[in-house]
Amino acid sequence: MQQFYPKKGRVILHVDMNSFFASVEMAYDPTLKGKPLAIAGDEKQRKGIVVTCSYEARKFGIKTPMPLWEAKKLCSGLLVKKPNFERYRQASQAMFELLRTFSDIVEPVSIDEGYIDISACQELGSPLEIANQIQQLLLNQLDLPCSIGIAPNKFLAKMASDMKKPLGITILRKREVPQILWPLPVVEMHGVGEKTAIKLASKQIQTIGDLANAHEMQLRAALGIRGIKLKERANGEDIRPVDPEAAAENKSVGNSLTLPQDLANQAELLSVLEKLAKSVSVRLKKKGYLTMNVGITIRYKDRKTITRSRKLRNSLIQSEEIFLEAKHLFIEHWNGDPVRLLGITGMDLIDEDQAYEQLNLFTFEKAAKLEPLHQVVSQLRDKYGDTIFKKGKDFK
Repeated sequence: MQQFYPKKGRVILHVDMNSFFASVEMAYDPTLKGKPLAIAGDEKQRKGIVVTCSYEARKFGIKTPMPLWEAKKLCSGLLVKKPNFERYRQASQAMFELLRTFSDIVEPVSIDEGYIDISACQELGSPLEIANQIQQLLLNQLDLPCSIGIAPNKFLAKMASDMKKPLGITILRKREVPQILWPLPVVEMHGVGEKTAIKLASKQIQTIGDLANAHEMQLRAALGIRGIKLKERANGEDIRPVDPEAAAENKSVGNSLTLPQDLANQAELLSVLEKLAKSVSVRLKKKGYLTMNVGITIRYKDRKTITRSRKLRNSLIQSEEIFLEAKHLFIEHWNGDPVRLLGITGMDLIDEDQAYEQLNLFTFEKAAKLEPLHQVVSQLRDKYGDTIFKKGKDFK
């Protein structure tokens, strides 16, 4: 098997579960198999958004995060299940336990995907044979389908796993990057969202190949140090190890301010927190992180200091969101005494290109409140056309 494993390089798999929440529900209730199924908000009230859906539902044009009422218009026979997060957590735990029977070097990225380094697993077979074993065991033991990417690094493994869904296995070698990846639109590259793609487009960078060959000064001007990282990835380079402890690391980015005078006015203190939130947001963006835990520090006139934090369901990077969390913590824990120092810290950081929004019931409730607005907008567009609404910037 030595010919399948490089002497100095690595062999990494990215295992990505297919329509995970829907697949778990179908494994739990086999009568759902082969039917259009959506995991969404309250089934009785028909509110919320589609978190995920079966491939049968996707054939009708249903996708995430579509309002449920719109999905029902596309498919009148759509089956809807409320999310069962405890069930999904148990399935995720079982999935990662199975991966660890092949290698101890497993890094969960989210509830339904992770990396596994099989560089030292020659005795188990070729990389393709191991990927097939994992895929079949997940199907046979857990009744859950997955796609797997095989590559010499994490970035290419992730790109490969996205190429064939469902139940695909794709090998992507570094020498194949110019042929396979470079012709693709840059927005299809892992780690490049729509906002980043717009910034790159302003520099005439339209494809992954354009990014791979872009001038570093140009990229720094557009995206800072992150632009250089993206160029490396576009060239198939990624030295990050598969780190089993990555999820447990308590990396942090914070900022604090000793006030010029002790303050006891809530509005003024909140204004300071808002400025700190902006500073933390800027630092997170420069480092390429999002935070899953926001903490505050309050030091009083007598130098008594308290710290409080809140773990988040969804990762944050925008200053407004960080401020909102810090504001809630401050109002809850401030005792009203004069304050000498305030601080905000973002903890439990994750890489921006690995950020995963943990959709939850709170998300559904927020979306449900907006549902009447979505319905009115849809009705107006049906009557007057898609151009009836324009973004504010379109009028400048």
